[in-house]
Amino acid sequence: MVAPVKFAHVVLKTSRYGEMLEWWCRLLDAKVRHGSDFISFLSYDDEHHRLAIVNFPNLEAPNQTSAGVEHVAFTFASLDDLFSKYEELSAAGVLPYWTINHGMTLSAYYRDPDGNQVELQVDSMDNQQADAFMNSPTFATNPIGIDVDFPSLITKRKSGVALEELLAYRSDS
Repeated sequence: MVAPVKFAHVVLKTSRYGEMLEWWCRLLDAKVRHGSDFISFLSYDDEHHRLAIVNFPNLEAPNQTSAGVEHVAFTFASLDDLFSKYEELSAAGVLPYWTINHGMTLSAYYRDPDGNQVELQVDSMDNQQADAFMNSPTFATNPIGIDVDFPSLITKRKSGVALEELLAYRSDS
């Protein structure tokens, strides 16, 4: 069997086109590579587009009780980058509805104007460590994670607390 070499992009349809475009550009620090009144292609890296947003003015409101995608996630290069993005978004009034230590990631969850959920995360473990953690009794008991307070973690980071301590999986984070 042959697997893909990368995950390329996601396409969202919306009747809140301008609002969604602004929100996602801010969230990802993305640039519109091509945009029209119908569709915009956004990217934050060397890919031609990582996200497209399509304008369908007469869509029904999303039904949160229907089957579909739960959330999409984007990984940052470092904990400091994730914290910087959190502070940038918070200053603009964009707040996460949930911040959590999953063990293998530290994550903040947001909802876009249509209610689509997006996770911004940083890896806390390499793949071998994550594999071991995900096959441990600790993970089996709680496969979701432990709620954390990002402002508190950011304060600790700015006071010099080591990355390993901030990323540690424990209930007193």
